[in-house]
Amino acid sequence: MRQFTAVVNPTAGSSSGTAALLPVARLLREAGAEIDTQYSRSLEHARELARRAGAAGRAVLAVGGDGMAGCVGGALSGTGAEFGLVPAGRGNDFARALGLPQEAPDLAGVLLRGAARPVDTIEVTSAVHDGISVLGSVYAGVDAVANRHANTSRLLRGAASYYAGGLRAVTAWRPASYRITVDGVLHERRGYTVVAANSGFYGFNRRIAPGARVDDGSLDVVVIHDAPKRLFFAMMNELKTGAHIRRPQVEILSGKEIRIEAERPLPYGADGEVDASLPVTVRVQPGALRVLCPEPVPEFRSRR
Repeated sequence: MRQFTAVVNPTAGSSSGTAALLPVARLLREAGAEIDTQYSRSLEHARELARRAGAAGRAVLAVGGDGMAGCVGGALSGTGAEFGLVPAGRGNDFARALGLPQEAPDLAGVLLRGAARPVDTIEVTSAVHDGISVLGSVYAGVDAVANRHANTSRLLRGAASYYAGGLRAVTAWRPASYRITVDGVLHERRGYTVVAANSGFYGFNRRIAPGARVDDGSLDVVVIHDAPKRLFFAMMNELKTGAHIRRPQVEILSGKEIRIEAERPLPYGADGEVDASLPVTVRVQPGALRVLCPEPVPEFRSRR
C-alpha cells in the first residue's frame, strides 16, 4: 500500500486546496493508505517539502493548479519518487493531459492502483531559473503577458480570467522578433508567441500543441507568426479544438533543446507561473518523472 504526502497550495483556484484534498484523503485512508498533509508557504517551500517526502520513499501529491503541479513534479524530476495530482486550480491542464478523473472516488482509485508511468519533464534555464524542472510547457511573448493578467485577476476566475487576460494582452501587443534555436538550428521569426510544449494543453483547456506527447522525448515548438489582430483572436477561439494548426500563420517545430530570445524584454512563463524574462533555454528530460495516472492515456505514446 502506498504512503502519501500531500503538498497543498491552500489558495489555488476559487476554492482551497484543502477542500479538494479532503474527500480524496478520506477515501485513501479508508482503503488503508497512510497520508499526511503539508502546507506550502511558497513554491520554493513546496519544492523542499516534495523532495523531503520523496526521499523518504513516499508518493508525493501536488494539490493545486498547474503552477503547483509543475513545482512539485519538477522538484521530483530525476529522483525516482512517485508523483500524483489532486487538481485544485484554475486550469489543471497537466491533469487533463494525463486523463485524470475529476470525481474523488475515481481519482483516489488512480492514486491507489494506478501505474507509475515515466513522463518527460522540461529543464528551464535563464537568468532567474537555474535549471529548474517543470511539466507542461514554457511559453514566451503574448501568452506570458495574458497569463500574468489572468493570475492577477481579482474579479474573474477559471476560463473567463484566461479569455479576459488574452484580450487585454493582444489588444496592447506589438509584434516581436524572436530568435528560436532548435537543436542548434536558428529560426528567426516575427509574431506573437513561442511555446515549447511537453503537453498539448495550456491556458485552461486550450490545445496549443495537439501533437505533443508527454512521453516521446521531444518538445513541440509552436510559433504564431505576425498577423492582423482580428485573425489572432480567431485563432484563440480555434485553440479549443486545435484547429489553429491548419493556419499558415502557425508553425510547429520539434526538438530536444530550444533557446528563445527576443529583440526587446519579454516575459516567459512556465506551467502557469510568470516570473522571468527572455532569453530562456529549455531541454526535454525523457522519462524523468514517475506519475500516477490511469490507462490508457491519450497523450502517451508507446515507447519502443
